[in-house]
Amino acid sequence: MAFRRSPSSTWTESRGKGFNPVATALSESSSIHSDVLYHLTRDVSRVGLEPLSYSIPEAEPDKEDDWNEEAQSLLKGHSMQTDDKIPVVSPSLRAQDNNEGLHFSDGRRKVDYVLVFHQRRHTSVRSPASTSVSHDRLSIVSNGNFPPSRGSDGKEGGGGGSGQVPGGEAVSIGEVFMELDSGGGNEAAEPADHEMHLIRQEFEANLLEAGLEIERDGEVKVHGLSFTRLHAPWPVLCREAEFLKIKVPTKTRYEIKEESAFSSSMSSVWRKLKQPFQPKVHPQDHGPSKFLTHCFSRDKLHLYNITSKDTFFDNATRGRIVYEILRRTVCARTCQTIGITTLIAKGVYDAAFPLHDGDYNATGHPEERNDRQVLHEEWARYSAFYKYQPIDLVRKYFGEKIGLYFAWLGVYTQLLVPASIVGIIVFGYGVATVDTNIPSLEMCDERLNFTMCPLCDGACDFWQLSTACGTARASHLFDNPATVFFAIFMSLWAVLFLEHWKRRQISLSFSWDLTGIEDDEEHPRPKYETILLQKRQRKQKNKKKKKKKKNLPVKQKDGTVTEKDRWRRKLLFAMAAGTPVAIEKLTWKDRLHGYCINVSSILFMFGLTFSAVFGVIIYRITVSALMAMSPDPETKSNVRVTVTATAVIINLVVILILDEIYGAVAVWLTELEIPKTETKFEERLILKAFLLKFMNAYAPIFYVAFFKGRFAGRPGSYVYVFNDYRMEECAPGGCLIELCIQLSIIMLGKQLIQNNIFEIGIPKLKKLVRTLKDKGSAEKEEEEERPPQQWNLDYALAPFEGLTPEYMEMIIQFGFVSLFVASFPLAPLFALLNNVIEIRLDAKKFVTELRRPVAARAKDIGIWYNILSGMGKFSVIINAFVISFTSDFIPRLVYQYMYSQSGTMHGFIDHTLSYFNVSNFKPGTAPQNSDHGDVTVCRYKDYREPPWSPDAYHFSKHYWCVLAARLAFVILFQNLVMFLSLVVAWVIPDIPKTIVEQLKREKKLLVDLFLREEKDKFQLIQSLFGKDTPVAPGGHVLPPGQGFPLPGRYSTLPQYPTRAPTGDGGGGGPRARCRAASFSLYTRKVPPSPRNENSRHTAV
Repeated sequence: MAFRRSPSSTWTESRGKGFNPVATALSESSSIHSDVLYHLTRDVSRVGLEPLSYSIPEAEPDKEDDWNEEAQSLLKGHSMQTDDKIPVVSPSLRAQDNNEGLHFSDGRRKVDYVLVFHQRRHTSVRSPASTSVSHDRLSIVSNGNFPPSRGSDGKEGGGGGSGQVPGGEAVSIGEVFMELDSGGGNEAAEPADHEMHLIRQEFEANLLEAGLEIERDGEVKVHGLSFTRLHAPWPVLCREAEFLKIKVPTKTRYEIKEESAFSSSMSSVWRKLKQPFQPKVHPQDHGPSKFLTHCFSRDKLHLYNITSKDTFFDNATRGRIVYEILRRTVCARTCQTIGITTLIAKGVYDAAFPLHDGDYNATGHPEERNDRQVLHEEWARYSAFYKYQPIDLVRKYFGEKIGLYFAWLGVYTQLLVPASIVGIIVFGYGVATVDTNIPSLEMCDERLNFTMCPLCDGACDFWQLSTACGTARASHLFDNPATVFFAIFMSLWAVLFLEHWKRRQISLSFSWDLTGIEDDEEHPRPKYETILLQKRQRKQKNKKKKKKKKNLPVKQKDGTVTEKDRWRRKLLFAMAAGTPVAIEKLTWKDRLHGYCINVSSILFMFGLTFSAVFGVIIYRITVSALMAMSPDPETKSNVRVTVTATAVIINLVVILILDEIYGAVAVWLTELEIPKTETKFEERLILKAFLLKFMNAYAPIFYVAFFKGRFAGRPGSYVYVFNDYRMEECAPGGCLIELCIQLSIIMLGKQLIQNNIFEIGIPKLKKLVRTLKDKGSAEKEEEEERPPQQWNLDYALAPFEGLTPEYMEMIIQFGFVSLFVASFPLAPLFALLNNVIEIRLDAKKFVTELRRPVAARAKDIGIWYNILSGMGKFSVIINAFVISFTSDFIPRLVYQYMYSQSGTMHGFIDHTLSYFNVSNFKPGTAPQNSDHGDVTVCRYKDYREPPWSPDAYHFSKHYWCVLAARLAFVILFQNLVMFLSLVVAWVIPDIPKTIVEQLKREKKLLVDLFLREEKDKFQLIQSLFGKDTPVAPGGHVLPPGQGFPLPGRYSTLPQYPTRAPTGDGGGGGPRARCRAASFSLYTRKVPPSPRNENSRHTAV
């Protein structure tokens, strides 16, 4: 049986007869790898597996036969050690009712994590039919990090115990084996499957070495899914909790400072008012007292409130601890990779996830429900829309990162309530004053007889301004003096929202013990490691070629090589092998290609967005011209409404399509940049996706708000597109009503279609496809009459793909609410209604439709806060320009206070209309058949000189006055709102005063606790050694307390007493020193930690 070498593994052969070391290639973050497995392997097999410098020597193909022969001889030499052993894992018993599949087969050890891989053919796992054991495995004996447990644990199929293989082979406790080849199976495995199996064996062997316990189904599957269950025992949990600095509650409980009498009474009244809206969840620690928390330490177990080792760390924390072990475990000898993420990317495993807490359907007594059932009943139901979110329970079950998202969404939704109320009041003010608005009444008055110029060339006739009465009245609903107040209010609201969220975030950080946590060290992403490995291989190959040319021995004239040259060559080779290679990383030169593609692709997609907007403009112009030439009078009268509505719907469809395209393109572009860590990848992806989707969603709105009608020209000198079609103009009532229609349809359409239908429909469609795909395997499992376990049910759920889509849709909605809110005061109301549904929809998705994500820690919402802050400042500028340039607010003020004779708005419409002599039409552009008789002058909306003026059709003095007033308003509005925003941010402190006081108090209590513990420890040591009376150097007996000085404020270490030697010398001989004592020696629950190889970590 020959040893199979995979393409990804690097094995080298020496030029001699002995074995050559195995070279491992690791990334720069894997500076520490497993030494225990290496030493044990070398001791047993006597193969020098010495780690070389981080390089990948090329294999020599001509030595493969020698390697195979030597491998066979080695395996035969150690056949007595490899008989009756299994690789890495132990089989489990038949499926039983072990608490709904949440435990190992013994029913006691929890399943903390599940690894899933797909069996396509027989792998190297021994078949049950195999009766003989072939000697083709390299035995690596290791008893893990902890001594083997005795008792029932050793009888089950755990990773640390013994078990029976299907063929009846006995397994010794704690022994780990890596199988190099499989030649005794009934069916040969394909090379790719065999390679994956070897990688899995090494990875799971390293997991066992890290202290985890592993269980797998006993039967061997030819096809289908295989599940590997992982369990972290108590010593591993303690070790990793200390390493991760997880804060846990101590036994010390302190009273929270009570409020004043008035504040306390108001708080109690407010709590009673909120009581009907509170979810019915398990009581949390939010009473008048709070447990003091501290980072976990194995030396201080007696300080923590440990009632049960099984429940001290909740399931989310256990899953996170196991994930950290999986994330840093090294596969050095088979594929040179680190972590489960890389193995999933390479196809070694299909998935890895922690388990949910059983079924989400509540059964039995309400007090017996698990956290998942409580969340489903009190949070993930649409009928609970009126209740507060159980944020603490969400954080406990899903982790801080997801908890912060739902907390932020809840704060945002709550603050939309006052914004919605003010928006309704503003809209109601417009409805109440529409019948008394003088400009609208003048436009609707047929007696004024304003004859307007044609809307198109040739086919369009003159028209009366009174026909646009409906548009003018509708425009007043959103364009009234209250709109300015609402724009200022919403700008301050955005600042207030951000300040309130900062305070809420600090409060949650204190409540969740996130204060002072450090960012976890991240390992490189799989693609980064792959590109870096390829770079090293190329560099090593080039370096080897150069060395080969440089170190060629000098031949004599007769063609012989001297002995001196041979020794010189060997010496240089040895020196080069011992030289450490510098840590490599990818530079900007390696990423230059990706950067160029990024810039060009983003510019191209910007052009694509503008092309889509321009295409809709062409649609509007052409359809307007075609409908204007229609002989049907109803069609002619409804041209503007029909064109506007259909164009907005087309815009919505284009936005939805481009959104999906841009999301995929953003991921592709971010991959080209080759970010090193997941955090950098996520930040760059967010920036690209936000930039593209922001431009896609708001480009049509920006066009209507700031560009439509600005470059249309005037009668007799219009601007044409393709020399045939006139640029479109705003309606007689202004472009604000069209902006309102555009904003409302796009906002409601995106929320209804993309945020709700897509979120509900697409996951269900994916689940249907996955169900149909697995239908065949499901039928086979039904024949076995085996009930599905929790890991089977969770694997059928959709994987968690991050919070970026959830944040993105809310950020885009925040833009609709804040940027153009002056044109649509009802936007906060529709956003509020959407978010009430969105919270329950996301909750239902997380609880019932997604696999349980790893509980990730996070101090804040990250880059999203910066985006929100930037959009809040940008909204001030946008609203200032919308009010001053898009609406008629400034022209009305200028007319009322500068040009009105009576100081009222009477005559405003006539003031805004200019005159045009129809004889100045270009040939072919005048109306061919007019129903209005002989018309000599028509009117159009602009501030231009009349035709009888010396400067005919030039901008009038009124135009420049209005423009100056508009610019002045923009400057005044921005400075006023910015000043008020700074005042609001200054008045509201980022950290609540109560939190500051509690942080100081907790720090003081922790110091007192440790000082008291230290004092008790030294008193205990004093009592143990106090039997020997201290003697002064002169032979005098010291008074009590002088031999053992008590620890004071500045004394942190015990000063052990020494006894002077008897005799006359007074110091000639060596002094007797007492044995150092550790406090853990006198604690029953904390065993002494001897210095042995079992207490060492795996690669970090």
